[in-house]
Amino acid sequence: QLQLVESGGGLVQPGGSLRLSCTASGLIFSRYVMSWHRQAPGKERELVAIINSAGGSTNYADSVKGRFTISRDNAKNTVYLQMNSLKPEDTAVYYCKAQSAFAYWGQGTQVTVSS
Repeated sequence: QLQLVESGGGLVQPGGSLRLSCTASGLIFSRYVMSWHRQAPGKERELVAIINSAGGSTNYADSVKGRFTISRDNAKNTVYLQMNSLKPEDTAVYYCKAQSAFAYWGQGTQVTVSS
């Protein structure tokens, strides 16, 4: 059974850090481009960061460049999103996505940045 399970979300103060994880099962993880997306209340889902199948190429939304880092461990079937210098506008539900011939989504994890 194919599953993507996100974890690591929570409540953090502005300027703080969180690391999200997304662990995949039921697919050949190393064949998939992985990405993180987020959706804030009343807004469309947006791409945050993306990493190629081997992990050698990454790209980021302008709003998170220099603050967020995407990485992956193919041996652990896991993709990470390290989020530093968090801002209130980073508050959203964060989703991971696996993309090959088809796309698969996780269930999401809530990140709230508030004092």
